[in-house]
Amino acid sequence: MTHSKIVFLVLLSLFSTYSFSADPGITALTLTTNEDGTQTYSVTLQILALMTALTLLPAMLMMMTSFTRILIVFSILRQAMGLQQVPSNQIILGLSLFLTIFIMSPVFEKVNEQAIQPYMNEQLGPIDAVKKASEPFRQFMLGQTREDDINLFVRISGKQYDSIDDISFWVLMPAFVTSELKTAFQIGFILFLPFLIMDLVVASVLMAMGMMMLSPVIISLPFKIMFFVLIDGWALIIGTLAASYGV
Repeated sequence: MTHSKIVFLVLLSLFSTYSFSADPGITALTLTTNEDGTQTYSVTLQILALMTALTLLPAMLMMMTSFTRILIVFSILRQAMGLQQVPSNQIILGLSLFLTIFIMSPVFEKVNEQAIQPYMNEQLGPIDAVKKASEPFRQFMLGQTREDDINLFVRISGKQYDSIDDISFWVLMPAFVTSELKTAFQIGFILFLPFLIMDLVVASVLMAMGMMMLSPVIISLPFKIMFFVLIDGWALIIGTLAASYGV
């Protein structure tokens, strides 16, 4: 018998001994039938489902909150001022995130009160808690979604709904995002106008002076920054965005 065969037999015997003597591990799936006929899965499976749902959290943040509108408005503002990397992407994302938390705090409080706390106190099951948690988000999205966008996705889905409260959550989400994009670009257009006028004025002055080879953006940039600071632009824009959600 060769050396390799001896090693293989020794490892096989050790593995067999360990397999029969080891304690049983955690049960992967336990299904419990309640008295009312509903079924509850084991905590292990619930944790697995929760960890899987966390991977969808960034998409949910963009699809169900004010994050999309705020981020687009800040990005358009930076472009309108002629600033390429100031503020940086990290600062814009951070500011958009915390402003989203501020605007969405009433919704988060309702979710915590109606779904999370009852679930933690074992007053609600996992499915019922998810349904309760979706109601505040649903009311928020309905209040910010245009009726034309809702009708568009209802027509695309090919389904008929008796009232707006019966609309599927998966129809409401794309309609909400479409409305948010439209509103964000409308606000961005208004932000662009004063900076565009400043560029036109500087370009006209430079052309009148015969300095056509000099870029108007280089000259107008300091004036844009000074104008934005004098009118307290950041406070105005943040206040406008918060007021657009009724905060």
